[in-house]
Amino acid sequence: MSEGLMRAALAAAARGWHVFPLRPGTKRPALHGETACPGTGPCAGGHLKWEERATTDPDRIRTAWSRAPFNIGIATGPSGLLVIDLDVPKDKSSTDAPDGAATFKALCERTEQPAPRTRTVRTASGGQHLYFTAPAPVRLHNTAGTLAPLVDTRAWGGYVVAAESTIGGSRYEVQGPALLRPLPDWLKHALVPPHPVNRPAVAPAVRVHRPYVDAALARETAAVTAAPEGRRNATLLRAARALGRFVASGDLTRDEVEMPLQGAGESAGLSATECRTTLRSALDWSIAHNETRTGVAA
Repeated sequence: MSEGLMRAALAAAARGWHVFPLRPGTKRPALHGETACPGTGPCAGGHLKWEERATTDPDRIRTAWSRAPFNIGIATGPSGLLVIDLDVPKDKSSTDAPDGAATFKALCERTEQPAPRTRTVRTASGGQHLYFTAPAPVRLHNTAGTLAPLVDTRAWGGYVVAAESTIGGSRYEVQGPALLRPLPDWLKHALVPPHPVNRPAVAPAVRVHRPYVDAALARETAAVTAAPEGRRNATLLRAARALGRFVASGDLTRDEVEMPLQGAGESAGLSATECRTTLRSALDWSIAHNETRTGVAA
């Protein structure tokens, strides 16, 4: 057991950040999976994934970190955080390839915005994590390369390795002042999926709450979030086509389908652009091939 790691986990929880143990020396959660769930403790009412089991409870943290020198994971969504991950190139042979810090700096210069100063953690690989408080009215999800190459974000559905954790003999360390700042508006606007524009105004259709429609939306969104690599885009395409019939019938608006599927696709690892392109074509196809209720605009 490492007293330093326990203290760091407790300090993070004292900030209101929800933590959970990672396997010693790694980024992988040290929690049981669904097939091995004992159905006790936090999972007494059903299996809970790492984001749901992350905690700020000091007693649970002390119990967990007394067992092994676990690294510390911070569940960014429940913690009200948006963390920008400035990564380093995976190909170490190319010394002149720009890293995430360089591409993010170039983004700030192109948009004529000052580089934000906030709590910064140096990662074990030599990258940086920029911590921000997430905008309360918006539920942001993970992105990969949406802002710039080698610049990812972690929010709902994601986590970061906390300071004092160690991987490959290198420690995650806070750099400079630890002051945490809100996410700048210009970054928020760059990360929020765009709303469809220039649609003709129509009188709102009378809608009846249909539980099976809500269930279908939740089921398809969950399927996209959990899609394995190599099947993500195909799963997103199928989900959008399946839900498009509810847009055509007027049971859901297009925004009500696009927004959660966009977030789920990005959380699964697809780029924001790829998600938008797939959603647009799949919904257009589905709406065109399903009966549209009179007076309803797609």
